[in-house]
Amino acid sequence: MTDYTGRYLQEVAQIAALIDQTEVDAMVDILRETRDGTGRLFFIGVGGGAGNAGHAVNDFRKIAGIETYAPTDNVSELTARINDDGWESSFARWLAGSRLRAEDVLFVFSVGGGDLARNISANIVQAVALAKTVGARVIGVVGRDGGYTASVADACVIIPTVTADTVTPHTEAFQAVIWHLIVSHPSLKANEMKWEMSV
Repeated sequence: MTDYTGRYLQEVAQIAALIDQTEVDAMVDILRETRDGTGRLFFIGVGGGAGNAGHAVNDFRKIAGIETYAPTDNVSELTARINDDGWESSFARWLAGSRLRAEDVLFVFSVGGGDLARNISANIVQAVALAKTVGARVIGVVGRDGGYTASVADACVIIPTVTADTVTPHTEAFQAVIWHLIVSHPSLKANEMKWEMSV
């Protein structure tokens, strides 16, 4: 048990040192341009990525002042779309219903980034494909090799794989690290947070 704890925390430090800072800064620039151009930000993810998406919506609306949404925040609509149209198209149809446009950004949280050939996260692949079709920019924080998301994204942080048995926990944890870095970046932060104001 102690060996695993130490190993896991060593991996955290190793991954943090390997993060591609150029990609992070590119995402900051894209999001600043989006806000300045009155574009909107949409987060998509499944599982832990969906949970991260809901948290990130709050932060980008409140701290960065960007109009932000996630389809997984509306369980009624999302499950109706899954029931009526299917899982694979659920995010894309939700984005189409939101009139996703070229001024907007789609932000993906995914461990694998989607892979149609292997039928993994097809809903993410279809959503990203729709974004590219309408000219919206795509950014993401993904793991493994980044999958479809990384292959077409305008900016994407791929969380380095240190060991195969911790890909998912590190990817989902570092999604939070990266979005908190971005939303608190001086180029994006529009509003102070309570504890920073009370120092």
